[in-house]
Amino acid sequence: FKGNKRVVTVPLFTETAITIVKLLVIKGTNFKLANNREYGLVALENMGFISNVLIMFSYFMADLSFNIPGAANTVTNFMGSTFILSIIGAFISDTFISRFQTCLIFGVVEIVAFMMMTIQAHDRGLHPEPCGGKSSCMKGGIGVMFYTSLALLALGSGGVRGALAAFGADQFDTKKPKELKAQASYFNWLVLSTTLGAAIGVVGFVWVSTNHGWWWGFFLATLGSFLGFTLFFLGKPFYRIHVPKDSPLLSIVQVIVAAVNHRKLKLPENPEELHESSTNNGLREQKLTRTSQFTYVLLPYLKRELEIELFYYLGSNMSYIVLWLDKAAIVPNDSKPSELSQWEICTVTQVEEVKILIRMLPIILSTVIMNTCLAQLQTFSQAQGATMNKKLGKLNFPAGSVPVIPLVFMTVLLPVYEFFFVPFARKFTKHPQGITQLQRVGVGLVLSAISMGVAGIVEVKRRNQSRINPFEPISLFWLSFQYGIFGIADMFSLVGLLEFFYKEAPVGMRSLATSFTWISMSLGYFLSSVLVDIVNSVTKRVSPSQKGWINGIMLDNNNLNLFYWLLAVLSLINFAIYLLSASLYKYKKEDDGLLKTEMASTTTSLAMISASEDELPKSTTQEDVAKDDTTAEPKVDVKDEKEHEAHSTNIKADS
Repeated sequence: FKGNKRVVTVPLFTETAITIVKLLVIKGTNFKLANNREYGLVALENMGFISNVLIMFSYFMADLSFNIPGAANTVTNFMGSTFILSIIGAFISDTFISRFQTCLIFGVVEIVAFMMMTIQAHDRGLHPEPCGGKSSCMKGGIGVMFYTSLALLALGSGGVRGALAAFGADQFDTKKPKELKAQASYFNWLVLSTTLGAAIGVVGFVWVSTNHGWWWGFFLATLGSFLGFTLFFLGKPFYRIHVPKDSPLLSIVQVIVAAVNHRKLKLPENPEELHESSTNNGLREQKLTRTSQFTYVLLPYLKRELEIELFYYLGSNMSYIVLWLDKAAIVPNDSKPSELSQWEICTVTQVEEVKILIRMLPIILSTVIMNTCLAQLQTFSQAQGATMNKKLGKLNFPAGSVPVIPLVFMTVLLPVYEFFFVPFARKFTKHPQGITQLQRVGVGLVLSAISMGVAGIVEVKRRNQSRINPFEPISLFWLSFQYGIFGIADMFSLVGLLEFFYKEAPVGMRSLATSFTWISMSLGYFLSSVLVDIVNSVTKRVSPSQKGWINGIMLDNNNLNLFYWLLAVLSLINFAIYLLSASLYKYKKEDDGLLKTEMASTTTSLAMISASEDELPKSTTQEDVAKDDTTAEPKVDVKDEKEHEAHSTNIKADS
């Protein structure tokens, strides 16, 4: 002991070891201690959750008599439900109770669900009888218990995810330079904690489950979750706990209602006449300036004449919704804002918050396909591994533990990214995080397409060898190529999305916004189930064998490689759509009062951040376009030409 602090000296070989020690030792400032306990919860909770998701596919087929498509769709539907339910935790923590209380309540639900699954997996009397290769044999009380436990696990785990990421980011006081700098690395360490816990679970828990009974995996997950939430609860004295005062969803509805009521009113020529509160309200620690994005669209790389033509057919239509929302802040004639209710008039800040959410929608939808690819690695790749040579020297490596490969990649590369890539990239881009969040997501999307292409090649090799000599299958570690590439993709995209949604979201909507990451994953898993059914339905009609690409329980009789390549093509198309969405996205003008300039595109060079207002293009510093009649024809002059050229240059650089 040194003073009132506990000092422990251990050999620290990697930054990973430092993180683990910090999880166990009470030291440092409050925000560090608070986040260390959160990292501990994340590691312990994912240790059980992710490992059990990976064994579910095999467990459903071996003990619960599902066939391959049935087991795959059940797993993907469960994962989709888990992530879509994160919006419930986000809504509750933004509206009714603190994020700390939300995590604890849904944590209890998750522990109860793991207990129910442990009991059913252990008791053979609670397993259904085989039913001849049907997609599911669940019925009666056994089915009720099975689906109830899955539903509770989805609700509990999803609710925790909806509040936990934003809760951890809340521990940083961004008005202090030291904590602002630490927040920039927070999401990297959050994902690192996830991968550390998941890696231990995927190796340890999956091995125990495979060799000693599936119920052991659920039992160990119960213990891990209980320990994690206990550690999290004991850290309460060190947390910054924000109590919500306003409902973000209610604010959105108020803007829409007020805009509908004011639809016949005309926007004032001077935007300053729109209503804005003189005091902070609830969690709104910042006021947002009215923006004009979508008022006009000038696409780069096109001839000027075509741009002007596009203005008439695209710009005016795209601006209609945004200009319509602005009407919610109009002060009616002969009225005083103080005399009107929140349903009759809204502030400019409220309207801008809704615009931010609208701007985020294309980004959310552009990442769905990538998560559909992720679903395949947790289902069909498991089926591939079950037919391959699992020997690693003298050890028999469980097929369910193959996903440890991307987890190891992420565990090693996250510190490398943080300590080497970011400083190196910062020298060229002058961006605090090396590259922007949207650029980081773009890298992940490209790598996910490559991963699916490689997966199809590996499946061809596996199937050919199995047909030639089923007693000498290829090594399980051929799957490491597709897993490894996707692990790197996930490292880029997951952290980028979490950081993007948190920083771009209004202060009172940050739980809701970070849950958009999980909603994207949810849509990806649901799309996987739908895509499997659609592909099977179509290929049954056109294939000579009258069988779908993926059917029955014999993988060698399927065309899984074609399904992987289909996903690779869809991923490339999706990336092209993402490029357009990211290029048109405009970052919000102010981030907790720290960033004073608005970036005109996803590029964020030091010049755009540090330059004075006079040096920046007018389009990035002056948003008052309402001075011109929205129905008037555009005026093209030399000044507008220069503004357009500056904007196009930024978009080209980011692309």
